[in-house]
Amino acid sequence: MADSSKEQALSSGPENHEGSSGSAEPTSHRPQKKQRSFLRELPILIGVALVLSIVLQAFVFRVFLIPSESMEPTLHGCAGCTGDRIVVEKIGYRFGDPEPGDVVVFKGPDSWNTKYVSNRSDNVVVRGIQEVGSWVGLVPPDENDLVKRVIATGGQTVECCDDQGRVLVDGKPLDEPYIKMDFPFTPGTQTCDTELKSGRCFGPITVPEGHVWVMGDNRSNSADSRYHVDDEFQGTVPIDNIIGQARFIVLPPSRMGGIDAPDIQGN
Repeated sequence: MADSSKEQALSSGPENHEGSSGSAEPTSHRPQKKQRSFLRELPILIGVALVLSIVLQAFVFRVFLIPSESMEPTLHGCAGCTGDRIVVEKIGYRFGDPEPGDVVVFKGPDSWNTKYVSNRSDNVVVRGIQEVGSWVGLVPPDENDLVKRVIATGGQTVECCDDQGRVLVDGKPLDEPYIKMDFPFTPGTQTCDTELKSGRCFGPITVPEGHVWVMGDNRSNSADSRYHVDDEFQGTVPIDNIIGQARFIVLPPSRMGGIDAPDIQGN
């Protein structure tokens, strides 16, 4: 901010004319501009930033921390470690529904919440601070937010497996290059037809309209739709529960980049 003592403009006095005494009028000064101090403006700037943050996170995007291994290797997370922080975009699904291959963050339906423990303190003051922090994105919301990949949408039938151990949607095998860890599947030894079935096997399940079937990329370590087939939605997730699509990894710097949403059904 400029020094107000230097912010001056000079104006000349009346010029000397013939017959004058030769003396000039004293030079006059314009009144100095009064400028707000930085300390007075700081609370306003902070308030504007907080309001903008709340609006953006409510309607545009939100940052989430990955806490588990269910989406490895696409998204990194584990108990006790520093997981990826991802940007979840919230606008797109206001104009269209999730597509197969999208990585989405959603609020767990009731049957998915049996093991959920609130992250809020029992101390009223601390709890209030946590709630405020949640509004501006510094503290996770007090809800069971999960991240999985959309595999099938309303009206489609999903099951596993074909003779190569692949997931089928409407009888067509999916192309899932992101899977690195899955249950064993050995033709002739351990399949969906052998006495000792592969852990991959499930279905068939027809997804209700307005719902999606979701699975983790880490198939052998993901409590996804397969684990909730006995609930009222047969393990599917209502689209109304979806918060948005995971678009970018923003932290740590070594993992920054976009999150792929391939056309897994080949449409």
